Amino acid sequence: MIRIALIAGAALLAAACTPQTTGAGSDAPMQSADASACATRGGTMKQVGRMQSWQCVISYADAGKSCTDGDQCQGDCRVEGNSGIAPGAATTGVCQADSDRFGCNTPVEDGKAGPTLCID
Repeated sequence: MIRIALIAGAALLAAACTPQTTGAGSDAPMQSADASACATRGGTMKQVGRMQSWQCVISYADAGKSCTDGDQCQGDCRVEGNSGIAPGAATTGVCQADSDRFGCNTPVEDGKAGPTLCID
């Protein structure tokens, strides 16, 4: 009897961690007010990060433009990837392509590298 309760409890926990979709497959985001608001802002719903959660991702018009500070960009000024640049070192970056915050990058402010960040 206890074994059945433990198995049922484990199954419920596993089901709680399953991402929700529209039923059209895992490639379709849940329909919500957030999805409508995202489309209104010119974004697209995408699965991002390790958990593949649905988020609104907006592309920036100045993507790839050379910069030395985030004030010069719609998004952040950064060096993409795990750059190995020491924090405080003089550097230039590029304006980020879109609002997706996941992955590794080194922010650039006032012409200097910040600490490299990796966001899952």
